[in-house]
Amino acid sequence: MITIDVDEMQRDFPRYIRQVNAGETLLILQDGAPIAELKPVQHNTEKHLSPYGLCAGKFTVPHDFDAPLPDAILAGFE
Repeated sequence: MITIDVDEMQRDFPRYIRQVNAGETLLILQDGAPIAELKPVQHNTEKHLSPYGLCAGKFTVPHDFDAPLPDAILAGFE
């Protein structure tokens, strides 16, 4: 992590942006006190899948889950 004063950052802004682009994190100070942190955006290309069995035990599939629908319900689709 690089610590810089806001005035220094304003003098050579492109340099510090290049450092952030290279992976550095900047801690920006004003009058010696931290006011901001500038860090690169994390491009996460990996999908986060839900763990298998996350809702285990919270739902039970009925025994007739794949049974044909009653005629009264089927008539509503026609």
